[in-house]
Amino acid sequence: MILTVKEISINYGKVAAVRDVSFDIEDGTIVTLIGANGAGKSTILKTISGLKHPSSGEILFRGKAIDRLHPDNIVREGVSHVPEGRRLFPAMTVRENLLMGAYLKKNKKEINDEFEKVFYYFPKLKERQKQRAGSLSGGEQQMLAMGRALMSRPKLLLLDEPSIGLSPLMSKMIGKIVQTINQEEGVSILLVEQNAKLALGLASRGYVLETGTIVLNGDARELLNNDMVKTAYLGV
Repeated sequence: MILTVKEISINYGKVAAVRDVSFDIEDGTIVTLIGANGAGKSTILKTISGLKHPSSGEILFRGKAIDRLHPDNIVREGVSHVPEGRRLFPAMTVRENLLMGAYLKKNKKEINDEFEKVFYYFPKLKERQKQRAGSLSGGEQQMLAMGRALMSRPKLLLLDEPSIGLSPLMSKMIGKIVQTINQEEGVSILLVEQNAKLALGLASRGYVLETGTIVLNGDARELLNNDMVKTAYLGV
């Protein structure tokens, strides 16, 4: 397993946001967490990337406990986080934003190699290198946020709501890129999505989160046909 989350609970003050959540990600796979707003999905991603710490439980990345590490050290281990809302630097250029994702790298050739890899997946970014990030379309900003995360050459990519605010066509395009990165690079992906159909179509395994607790998990294709998932998340 590249990631093992063991019975983590996460609090905001005295309020329990996540309670006794456990799941695994096998190396080279896509796993998704689906659920409504406020279910605790983003909180779990923030905790894996070190922006929060669990009140109890353990997070293992390739067998090593990371739940007490600082975020920069978790990036060094091989985990990159694409946060909800993209969190770009709008006044900086596309190239400058991408360079921020390689801040741990010192070798110029290695950094240039990462640029070329990002431009391979996102050719639009190559065209927009000198453009300010804040002037990009929503879809282009999402590409930039993902490209920035890839600049550190992660082994595990955390994606928080990559389709939010995008048209169905752009959401489908982003989904295809996620799938290609997984297949061509072997990057494991933890995908958080409200678009359950998109997420379960990309993932091999899914977990359904409700009010901070996993209430259902299994093969992603089987979850697509689950009556509870159809009613609650697919509008069937």
